[in-house]
Amino acid sequence: MHATTLAVRPPFRLDLTANVLRRLSTNVVDTFDGAVYRRAFGDGEPSVLTVEQIAPDRVRASVAGPLAASTDAGALVGRMLGTGVDLRPFTAAAEAVPWLAPIVRGALGVKPPRYPSLWEACVNAIVYQQVSIHAAGAILRRVIERHAVGLMVGAERLHVFPPPQTLLAAEPAALRGLGLSTNKVASLQAVAQAILTGSLDEAHLSPLPTPALMEALVAHRGIGPWTAAVIALRGFGRLDLFPMNDSGVARSIRDLSGTTEVDVAALLAQLGAQRGMLYYHLLLGRLAARGDVELAATGPGS
Repeated sequence: MHATTLAVRPPFRLDLTANVLRRLSTNVVDTFDGAVYRRAFGDGEPSVLTVEQIAPDRVRASVAGPLAASTDAGALVGRMLGTGVDLRPFTAAAEAVPWLAPIVRGALGVKPPRYPSLWEACVNAIVYQQVSIHAAGAILRRVIERHAVGLMVGAERLHVFPPPQTLLAAEPAALRGLGLSTNKVASLQAVAQAILTGSLDEAHLSPLPTPALMEALVAHRGIGPWTAAVIALRGFGRLDLFPMNDSGVARSIRDLSGTTEVDVAALLAQLGAQRGMLYYHLLLGRLAARGDVELAATGPGS
């Protein structure tokens, strides 16, 4: 096992960031027990990444398994947990929004997470299209449990996110039996093929400015503007994007603001170049309302 202590840009809260990455407590790929984040990865015999926060500006990361010596834990943790991102512009802008300011203060320390691969970002975005977060989470869990390599870590079972070749080789009827629609099966397999052939390539897409990235993504089957925005935000860390026309987002804004009169376009313009953080704070607001996470109690100006 290789372990290292990594510096993070404060404020940082592993609990909030891990929960935003996971979306739901039923996530069987990214697990968090209240103190420790774990994830299995790798082909063949899996390796396990473990992260725990040991100070406001430090985390301890370890990798156990065959990939321990070759894995750059700092780069992996930095990508997936956004540990180096400076969010002061967003928090300053949010202070001017009366209903949002207390949520952002309470969630101080959440960072923008990213999936570890473009493939995983695409799968999540496609599966979550046009269904509730709970329905999508249940479907994706069934797909993962059916097609993933699993391993036990203590009393916890981890699953390696299935690679594109696995879902490409799966029978469409079997995938539909797990809850995926015909269109989503076709989209997932088209994206898998594009990734395996290199026509959808993260190394090529990463340097593109955001408008060009969006244009490149929507050229692929099953990736419309909303899906492309989610992939760009959660897969590429493009905080200048916010997924619009999302019924869950609209409902969260209504519930958290207490009004149906919020001008979302004006709000996003007010939040500036890190407006994508609104997506994560709305998610945290929903999780906090259900008692799944605990936001800090704050007062004005804290």
